[in-house]
Amino acid sequence: MERTVTIVPEAGLHARPASKFVQTANEYDAEVTIEKIDGDGGPVNAASMLSVTSLNAAHGDEVRLAAEGDDAEAALDALEEILSTPEAGDDGDDGNDGDGE
Repeated sequence: MERTVTIVPEAGLHARPASKFVQTANEYDAEVTIEKIDGDGGPVNAASMLSVTSLNAAHGDEVRLAAEGDDAEAALDALEEILSTPEAGDDGDDGNDGDGE
């Protein structure tokens, strides 16, 4: 099962969005890979932070998600939502604790 998704978060698939993506990929009974379309490398393990960030997938890039296993469709649904949401991985903490410093 495969899907092609355009990365919406401004940060691309780095830092918080990548962390949330990998954490979500690990929650399902499925083998999931992600591949940057028009990229140099092949598909990588979506459950590996190092592999996902090595894609250097930026805002506006297209990626191909593929999954096999009992939860393949649910995993793709959840991962597609992360990649299609502008604030993916943003927990709302801007580091400002309100003390003016």
